[in-house]
Amino acid sequence: MNNSEKIYTSLCILFISLIILGNLIYQKFIHLQLPFHQFQLSAGAMLYPLTFLITALITEFYGKEKAQFCITLSIFINILIVIMITFMDYLPATEWSKIDDATFHRMFGYYGVAFIGSIVACYISQAVDVRLYLMLRTLTQGKYLWLRSNGSTCISLFIDTFIIIGAMTAFGIFSSDHLWELIADSYSWKLFFSICCTPLFYIGFASIKNFCHLDKTH
Repeated sequence: MNNSEKIYTSLCILFISLIILGNLIYQKFIHLQLPFHQFQLSAGAMLYPLTFLITALITEFYGKEKAQFCITLSIFINILIVIMITFMDYLPATEWSKIDDATFHRMFGYYGVAFIGSIVACYISQAVDVRLYLMLRTLTQGKYLWLRSNGSTCISLFIDTFIIIGAMTAFGIFSSDHLWELIADSYSWKLFFSICCTPLFYIGFASIKNFCHLDKTH
């Protein structure tokens, strides 16, 4: 396995891990106080924008098909996790277990619901992100890396946020009274976080380019 293949595999693993993590911890809502605003959002949304940074890097260096494969692979792995968690949820806890059946169900019982919303939101938004990224790269003739990264992400993040929070509200997990507040806070945080991660994107771009160049020189 050469450096290019290792990088692609690592990016896929990181992408899938972030998707799984977001689905596991989404039920906890947090106050995130910054000097200009206090965000109220799901803990699962905090690091989720990094998934768009990852697919942007994959699209840049490996193309649309490899990026789509990474997204599809994450869906299949999440299906396996849903099956395993559902099976574990049905198994009775021992009397001395520190986590009883009710606690386990409160923690993981809605993973399947999160998974449904996550699959729809992830597949649509990430597919849109990949296509927008490639379109912006063509329009800018390969220039302005920051523009195609942030430009595609800002639209895709709104689609993702609207679908996932709308789905959770439809299933009764989130109160409809907080629907638009959650969408506004979650989207504004994701967009702010994504913009702040622009230097990280440039670092990732330069690092991958350097490692791929090493493959060509050997």
